[in-house]
Amino acid sequence: MARTPGEASGKTQRGIQSVEVSGRLLQALAEARRPLPLAELAAAAQLVPAQAHTYLVSLTRLGLIKREHVDGYYEPGPLALRLGMLRLDHEPAYRAAVQRVRTLAAGIGFNVAISLPTPQGPTIVHYATAGTSLHVNLHVGTVMSLAATATGRTYCAFQPEAHWRPIWTRQQTPATASTLPAFLDTLTAVRARGMERSIDSPSPAVSSLAMPLIDDDGALRLVLTAIGPTGAINVAWDGPVAGALRAAIDDIAHTMKQGDA
Repeated sequence: MARTPGEASGKTQRGIQSVEVSGRLLQALAEARRPLPLAELAAAAQLVPAQAHTYLVSLTRLGLIKREHVDGYYEPGPLALRLGMLRLDHEPAYRAAVQRVRTLAAGIGFNVAISLPTPQGPTIVHYATAGTSLHVNLHVGTVMSLAATATGRTYCAFQPEAHWRPIWTRQQTPATASTLPAFLDTLTAVRARGMERSIDSPSPAVSSLAMPLIDDDGALRLVLTAIGPTGAINVAWDGPVAGALRAAIDDIAHTMKQGDA
């Protein structure tokens, strides 16, 4: 095989330093598996904060990194998410779920979200609409609140506490910081039911029902959430939407096992 001039001479090929520095910042976020403040992110990338900030401005403009307005922490941006979505084509749970969820949404007449457990929290990776108009801004890339949403509570109930506790802590305000014992009790109830719901919360007149897909090793693979107007969607534990969600979860699990066979 022909070698490049640099390889033939034994010299190391020179790259573009700014690209490599940007890569260090992205790598630091990937390894941290959580949003980071500027000082911590800079230290992880072996940069001083002022230098890191210059790169972060450009990376944010490109969409590779996102800066939260509430706490100023940095996390992967929408372009990074879209690149990651390319990897999802090889994820068995996602591939099995997408087509089934489209059928599910059409069958129940309500929107259905597929959320994957990510370091930032439960993140919507597919949103199947059923023509239902909702006054909520849900889309691919939305990270669901852990305490305020059925999806978030389901994510926490079926994940080790070490995975979600740092995110939960950042989302709390001084007024709610002492609610962890009550939240843990809620998660125990979610595990016992195998599902969770929200009624008129966090958005008025919108309700949801969420259910997890757990693999044979006990790991959370995804969360399906049916979302609709409170006056129309039946979120009873034994209602038709719950039954349809359970059937979809079982079908997805069966499809995954067939793929492994």
